Amino acid sequence: MSLSVISVPPSQGQQPAGLIVVLHGFGGNAQELASLTPLLNLPSYQFLVPNAPSTHPQMSSGRAWYYFQEQQNGLEQSKTQLTDWLKSLESTTGVPLSRTILMGFSQGGAMTLDVGLNLPLAGLVVLSGYLHPISQPSKQGYPPVLIVHGTKDTVVPLSAAQKARDTLTALGVSVQYHEFNMGHVILPEVLGVVRNFVTTNTQSSLVS
Repeated sequence: MSLSVISVPPSQGQQPAGLIVVLHGFGGNAQELASLTPLLNLPSYQFLVPNAPSTHPQMSSGRAWYYFQEQQNGLEQSKTQLTDWLKSLESTTGVPLSRTILMGFSQGGAMTLDVGLNLPLAGLVVLSGYLHPISQPSKQGYPPVLIVHGTKDTVVPLSAAQKARDTLTALGVSVQYHEFNMGHVILPEVLGVVRNFVTTNTQSSLVS
């Protein structure tokens, strides 16, 4: 089963400087986050925004990477599907994983860490997200991680972001961590931090 994906190409039609894959949260959808991509002001990058494979139980337009209360919650299936799709991107876009940023909001942030820590990506961006338990530390190293969270988040508590930061740092991950005076949202100030992280890590991969 393939993922339904919105693709936003570079504005000038050139070969993309890098890929940015954006994962929505529980109950969100690709269209919502695709509408935010111009605000990142990264016109030379290609954005890919997939819809999660499962429907939301209450919201007709909402999607879910997995369910929280069902025994068969779909997490492992989504991880496998997302991993396979990410590995296929170089052949379909011409951009290697070393110039691909994986970014997610809320549940999409958890999926970003769950899948992205095991791939040779340029970087991971977690917005208002959290970390699933890590059962098997990687022996091949990890991509750098940016974590951004709101101090007034009532959906995913700030402590979840702090725990993710501390757990990843203890594993040797290079972590940038930022707190903003906000709730479970993405403010314009956050996009500036994300932009700097993206350009720094994709450009460094070109040099190396």
